[in-house]
Amino acid sequence: MRQTFEETTDRSFGPRHVPLIRKAMADQGLDGFLVPHEDEHQNEYLPEANDRLAWATGFTGSAGAAVILKDKAAVFVDGRYTLQVRDQVDEATFEIRDLVDGGVPAYLETATAAGQVVGYDPRLHSPDALDRLKAAAAKAGAELKAVAANPLDQAWGAQRPAQPTAPVVPQPLEHSGEDSADKRLRIGKALAARNADATVLTAPSSIAWLFNIRGGDVIRSPLPLSQAILNKDGTARLFLDPAKVTPDLPAWLGNQVTLETPDDLPAALADLKGRRVLVDPGLSSAWYFEALAKAGAEVVRGDDPCALPRATKNRTEIAGTTEAHARDGVALARFLHWLATEAQTSLPDEVEVVTKLEGFREATGALKDLSFDTIAGAASNGAIVHYRPITRLNKKTVSGSLLLVDSGAQYLDGTTDVTRTVAIGEPSPEMRERFTLVLKGHLALAAVRFPAGTTGSALDALARMHLWARGLDYDHGTGHGVGSYLGVHEGPQRIAKLPNFVALQPGMIVSNEPGYYKEGAYGIRIENLQYVTEPAPIPGGERPMLGFETLTLAPIDRRLIEVALLSPDERAQMDAYHARVLAVVGPRLPADVRAWLETACAPL
Repeated sequence: MRQTFEETTDRSFGPRHVPLIRKAMADQGLDGFLVPHEDEHQNEYLPEANDRLAWATGFTGSAGAAVILKDKAAVFVDGRYTLQVRDQVDEATFEIRDLVDGGVPAYLETATAAGQVVGYDPRLHSPDALDRLKAAAAKAGAELKAVAANPLDQAWGAQRPAQPTAPVVPQPLEHSGEDSADKRLRIGKALAARNADATVLTAPSSIAWLFNIRGGDVIRSPLPLSQAILNKDGTARLFLDPAKVTPDLPAWLGNQVTLETPDDLPAALADLKGRRVLVDPGLSSAWYFEALAKAGAEVVRGDDPCALPRATKNRTEIAGTTEAHARDGVALARFLHWLATEAQTSLPDEVEVVTKLEGFREATGALKDLSFDTIAGAASNGAIVHYRPITRLNKKTVSGSLLLVDSGAQYLDGTTDVTRTVAIGEPSPEMRERFTLVLKGHLALAAVRFPAGTTGSALDALARMHLWARGLDYDHGTGHGVGSYLGVHEGPQRIAKLPNFVALQPGMIVSNEPGYYKEGAYGIRIENLQYVTEPAPIPGGERPMLGFETLTLAPIDRRLIEVALLSPDERAQMDAYHARVLAVVGPRLPADVRAWLETACAPL
């Protein structure tokens, strides 16, 4: 569970591993090979055995890709990882390029030549992504070719870690709120309504939700790596490594679910001959589409039928995550009390900050894992949006600076994600002004009412408008979905500038996290989780409106609030939030921390 502060890779990975990959490529007659970050399950966080990009290049970020050709290679990352990639990757081996601006397709157009053959593992690429890559290679006269044996895996050989085999355990009804059989029947009816006979599920989060199970194959997310086939009558086939199957699991799944092994999957797909099978091209790799087409099934492209039901939490899940956030609020209050008192003079470094916070969460007695590695950015490191402390880059807090801490926890009844920015010493007037502009956007997004059918994209500007008025902005999304003891990043909903066509619905959990980052100086982010409430009338209005209920319970640093910049309504909203934090969390705290919280939550 403990967060580590040492990278598992180093800059020598490329020089040592790329020649091995090139030899395996040559043995298959390949001139190049594509190395995505994604694994067979399209996971954000990967088990060590599936982190092929890290083994090939040394880069350990959560998004990226590489192309390895006979005489050159490139690694691709987005703006979050510009500094990290140069710290981890040998630039004599890899050219560093932008993942978003042109990305891999643009590189294939210019770096490959006529007649060259570039291999790819069809289990690691979505069909839509492959279409773009094939078109780009074709412009250069090159060919993309599926391989039966991944040359990177062959090069990795006996040094490759074993696949994880964490036990798969039931997620009881007291936390899930709906029996798996009822879920399967509900999704089965949705399949029938789309004239589909079955669906192939490859997303571990959907499988965990549908069967009310949890695992431990992926760090920071309680996911069982597996696949499933769900029929429209609610029966299912679940493909699990037998080493993961606990004695009580078959009885928990019931006689409508057949437990099989991953080796049985190809034959099971062949059994779908002549049937209409729904598969999500954004979550399932090209291998599934090819295998189903070869078997004679009629493939129906469509969204994962579990994604939207999973995102709209039921009453039990909302009650569970409400309690999880209250429990987490106790740990956060103890942590923020430490930052506001002892840490102001001891000036801890980032690693100490992370360790202290995790200790408070462990003290709850209910912590299962972190929901992601804690981000603790002191001073200028806070301006690096996706910064994570490691020993080599560890920085001490300094008086007159800001500390940004983004963290979360996994509990059986809910998943948390919270960011607080705290002043160390006396903040500057500019820090207070920028913090308050971010706070105004945060408050606007928390208070908004909106009609049914509204998407997160329609609300995003509310969080940015006060920054925009001063010529400022931030380059990340404002809100992402969050699971119920599942992934901390969950779709299909989101709040961002980019268009999103999924309307916000009651029960959906989203983050509210506007920010501001001054490169080389400091970073500011304020993040709470909130869920969409049922539509309710507004006095004098003509139609009911949805809204948000805040889940996160942690004080916001009053020393950073320029009260004169807040409207009377904003001050009242801030005071009401702090009063709720004090009412819910205060009684659970030791006397000294409760006394501090009373001051931290005092009216503005």
